[in-house]
Amino acid sequence: MQDALADKLPAGNDYNQMRAFIAIAEYLSFSRAAEVLGVSPSALSQTIRSFEERVGMRLLHRTTRNVSLTEVGENLFRRIRPAAFELGDALAQTRIAGERPAGTVRVHAFRSAAQKHIQPIFRSFAERYPDIVLDITIDDEAVDIVAGGYDVALRIGEVIERDMVAVRLGPELRQVAIATPDYFNQNGRPEHPRDLLHHRCVRWRWPGHHAPYAWEFFENGGWFSVAVNGPLILSDKETAVDAVLQGTGIGFAVEETVAGYLAQGRLLSCLESWSAPFPGWFICYPYQRQMAPALRAFIDAIRSGPDGRLREEVNAVG
Repeated sequence: MQDALADKLPAGNDYNQMRAFIAIAEYLSFSRAAEVLGVSPSALSQTIRSFEERVGMRLLHRTTRNVSLTEVGENLFRRIRPAAFELGDALAQTRIAGERPAGTVRVHAFRSAAQKHIQPIFRSFAERYPDIVLDITIDDEAVDIVAGGYDVALRIGEVIERDMVAVRLGPELRQVAIATPDYFNQNGRPEHPRDLLHHRCVRWRWPGHHAPYAWEFFENGGWFSVAVNGPLILSDKETAVDAVLQGTGIGFAVEETVAGYLAQGRLLSCLESWSAPFPGWFICYPYQRQMAPALRAFIDAIRSGPDGRLREEVNAVG
């Protein structure tokens, strides 16, 4: 078994020679590859000659003007390039893991996500990572994470940009229409979402949008929206719930955020048959080969959550 293992592992100068070969195959230029590797072109040429002698095959066609891969060289390049990059990443991540997390992590979070997933870890995170500063922006605007200069964001799955790494933080959510018992006693309950057009509704506007949010419902396998009317348009969901509690009209809220009021009987829900679930809270961030220790620490703290169970990273579907 030891002999078999030894046969699988690179020997002698294999790694340096493969590194030189990959650089030349990548750029098809000795001078450019030598510049990237920090060696002289003559030294690089000697390394490649030694590598070819070691494998017993010509890997490159060289002329005074051009460099190209032989068929054998092309096949070797395709096989060892991913493995070499993976090895480089593994070594880099090992070095990073040994560093003490420090620096600033810029976070953008929807308000409800911040309350549920970030606020509970304020003290424990600060005590564990005294050299990390969390710079957190809390609002419900679906900003571009990269363009905004943020490292990471917490938001609902529907507004995650493409090509982000996303980690689900909880179950699906759903929005329900709500009002006080007195409002329903005086005005009746809508029997279909379109009946909302005949009711006073407390509306909400996405930050950065001019028109109020049109309430979304599900019927016959598809979503449809109702542009409700009413005496209030607000940019803050908590304030909208307060207005509903005062009997101003019917509101529309994520069910878990008003579960306490529903349990107490202070609010009643309606139109549940048309209230379908949608992707819930996610933490998301751009893919990166070498992640800063401070960012990794914050992501892992959020991923673990109160139960300490590390959730799986997935690619966002958009």
